[in-house]
Amino acid sequence: MHQLPEPAALRESLPAVVFDLADRFSAAGFELSLVGGPVRDLFLGRVSPDLDFTTDATPEQTLAAIDGFADAVWEVGREFGTIAFRVGRDTIEVTTYRAEAYDPASRKPIVAFGTSLEDDLFRRDFSMNAMALRLPKLELVDPFGGYTDLEAGVIRTPGAPSSSFSDDPLRMMRAARFASQLGVDVHDDVRTAMVDMAERISIISAERVRDELVKLICGAHPRAGVDLLVETGLADRVLPEVSALQLETDEHHRHKDVYQHSLQVLEQAAGLETDADGPVPGPSFVLRFAALMHDVGKPATRRFEPSGSVSFRHHDVVGSKLVKKRMRALRFDNDSIKAVARLVELHMRFYGYGEAGWSDSAVRRYVNDAGDLLEFLHRLTRSDVTTRNRRKAERLAHAYDDLERRIEQLAEQEELASVRPDLDGKAIMDLLGIRPGPVVGRAYKHMLELRLDNGPMEHDDAVAALRAWWASQPESTTAPAATGD
Repeated sequence: MHQLPEPAALRESLPAVVFDLADRFSAAGFELSLVGGPVRDLFLGRVSPDLDFTTDATPEQTLAAIDGFADAVWEVGREFGTIAFRVGRDTIEVTTYRAEAYDPASRKPIVAFGTSLEDDLFRRDFSMNAMALRLPKLELVDPFGGYTDLEAGVIRTPGAPSSSFSDDPLRMMRAARFASQLGVDVHDDVRTAMVDMAERISIISAERVRDELVKLICGAHPRAGVDLLVETGLADRVLPEVSALQLETDEHHRHKDVYQHSLQVLEQAAGLETDADGPVPGPSFVLRFAALMHDVGKPATRRFEPSGSVSFRHHDVVGSKLVKKRMRALRFDNDSIKAVARLVELHMRFYGYGEAGWSDSAVRRYVNDAGDLLEFLHRLTRSDVTTRNRRKAERLAHAYDDLERRIEQLAEQEELASVRPDLDGKAIMDLLGIRPGPVVGRAYKHMLELRLDNGPMEHDDAVAALRAWWASQPESTTAPAATGD
């Protein structure tokens, strides 16, 4: 076990505002301690985005202590004892010591203010988050062995896990999130309680579950977090499509383990993310979640063929629909839902390229259908190769290299990233003498198909093609004579 950092070393790692605030509370006669995540991250050598404090001062007394010190104040958490404020670039939360109690049938705590730092720490989720540094001396208060657990890489609760999870079932999701973010494991008692109490996650709002899931997927070790959700039964309640990937292995082992394959694809996709200046800045929830969910249509489409093989026909389309349904249930925004579902729908499109090759038209359609998600699709498709057959993996990699080269070559000749018909909607209406409506949409779609099939057309050729299409449409006999040229 490492030795605890000296107060002088800790002081150098903290911003000056911490000690300025401590001086104000001390002058007012109140205790103040840095608490929870910032303390944990300090010992991990990480920079915490939060500055959370706890105090024996009431919210009213806290407001008085920061009067003239804070640049902006938010009192939305005042009922729960929390005053948030900004000093310069730092956003700070100060919360009165609490001793919470929960109604077992509700997800909302009954707040009672306390007078003891130790009691306040006892109510927190995990021992590694139940540490405080008394200010201004930076004295460590660690009544539940949080530092030892942090060093050992294990998640424990200050009290009985069953009581902690009964009070706030979201803590079970949070345990899986910390497994992902910090690469730690859960204590056996914690794991047992998660299994026994998994059904209590149902009282938690979809939005809170979603937020924990996003943090888990975007963690440094997402596979560990997902595995914990599945092993404890939490995934059965919040992400059942992933649990269902654990298909029964047939006696002849005619298909690979879909669940383990999906976890490996998730890991590989995360490894292909770029830095902030690249096309897919990591961590990317959209890419990672699409990687995890790309095969969720397989359980519903699995068929054992007479030849002895196993097929999953149209699992990409079925999976896309399942992803939409699950993400809507978890209250994701529409843009995220569309992006993940689209990637799942397209993840099989590439297969067959290496054997049959594609025409320029097929390449254009691939790019057009991917749209803004093309770079994500590149990474998802490459990540989907988990075969142990080195020759097969190399063949697929070379084929995709070739496809990307084809895309680059066409992009140099055409505006491939934003394919549009050679005639826009206004030109179509002018040429055909028609007003806005469904017919314009049909004509536009026809011209887009020609553009994808043939590449850019000369203006006169595009006009001729439009007129030829129009001559075959029933509306052409009733429309007024066109005057466009």
